[in-house]
Amino acid sequence: MARLEVDRAFLRSPRGSLKISRTLVALAALICFVASGSHEAYGALAGMETGINVLFLLLYLLKLDARMWFLFWPLADILNSVIAALFLLVVSLFAIIIKTNKGTLAGGVLGLVLLVLCLVDVILLCKKISLDKPRGRSAPAK
Repeated sequence: MARLEVDRAFLRSPRGSLKISRTLVALAALICFVASGSHEAYGALAGMETGINVLFLLLYLLKLDARMWFLFWPLADILNSVIAALFLLVVSLFAIIIKTNKGTLAGGVLGLVLLVLCLVDVILLCKKISLDKPRGRSAPAK
């Protein structure tokens, strides 16, 4: 069995910093929603976003995307970010408009910050993807 290597350069890269930021902001929004006793859907979305971000962070940090080559991970990451941005837009606006208490309002504002981070992540990932480049060692040289 091959050993897992930690990609320390990923942590210092713009995408790595963005993944860490997304995870921390989603966790802060989750804490705000849960502590304020707001609707369960708000906390569920923030919790799912936290979990998915942790999984993608581990995927890139441990270089598992190179080992699991059967899936084009940057495209899966883009789809995750776009879908998360759409859900965050709706849920955060509801949380801000309804604002049953200050915790719900804070969670909604953090959700909008997370929405912006998702969109920045999509832009960075789209710049990384090039469909005319080979995807690995097995691809033929041009």
